[in-house]
Amino acid sequence: MSTDTGIAAPPPSFEELADKVRKSPFHQWLGVQLVEMSADSITIEMPWREEFVSGVVQRNAHGGVLASLVDLTADFAIAARIGRGAPTIDLRVDFHRPALPGTVRATGRVIRLGRTITTAEAHLHDAEGRLVASGRAAYLLR
Repeated sequence: MSTDTGIAAPPPSFEELADKVRKSPFHQWLGVQLVEMSADSITIEMPWREEFVSGVVQRNAHGGVLASLVDLTADFAIAARIGRGAPTIDLRVDFHRPALPGTVRATGRVIRLGRTITTAEAHLHDAEGRLVASGRAAYLLR
């Protein structure tokens, strides 16, 4: 696959990308796993962990955990296209509702694959399919 970044590499297979998602110790702690991959998007699921709780009365997940999921999902959407991730240089996350106990499903896609800077986004949905957070990030391609 050739992109406008000048990088010519075939996209990874589902198993290759799933393996990359699983390798990071932080990702292992989060429990994330790749569940879907298409030509234009990926989906990652994160099972609930009690360690995510920030609001002890409502039992909602800490925003930092959700921001991490936005970032890693958007980054792996890039990896699905070019075979590798890239360092984050800017990240914006919007929180739409509390993420309560249950699996969070994140869908990511590349918005623009540039030569130096690539932009990708992710949308996070709770177990009932409600949008809990979304975000966009810029990544540096070296």
